[in-house]
Amino acid sequence: MSSDSMRVELLLPFRIFLRRDRVRRIVVETSKGSYGLLPNRLDCVMILVPGIFTYETEAEGEAYVAVDRGILVKTGLQVFVSVHHATGGVDLGELEEAVKSDFLAIDEREQSVRTVLAKLESGFIRQFAEFHNE
Repeated sequence: MSSDSMRVELLLPFRIFLRRDRVRRIVVETSKGSYGLLPNRLDCVMILVPGIFTYETEAEGEAYVAVDRGILVKTGLQVFVSVHHATGGVDLGELEEAVKSDFLAIDEREQSVRTVLAKLESGFIRQFAEFHNE
């Protein structure tokens, strides 16, 4: 691997979704907006939001993957991206729709579950405090 390209691994919880060498550039979505990464960029860590992960290789050209939230770690010429879900494809419109319908819906459901758990926890704490005061 030369100093003008990166090695990228896109990891899911139970498997490697994508492994590419000779990646010339990457574009990712964060809560602060889109960021581009080139091989000589300083090492970094980024929190990713649901969006389109774009990478470019000399052999394939520009390619797109819809990703759920996760984390990106760049160290030297290695880039590791760990996400909950990913969907590959060539049609950018379909991938954007997958992000909207699948990954953002998952986030909404997870938020609902967190709200219910918070209510259960606060109810338990309140009952425990009442029991302790008796």
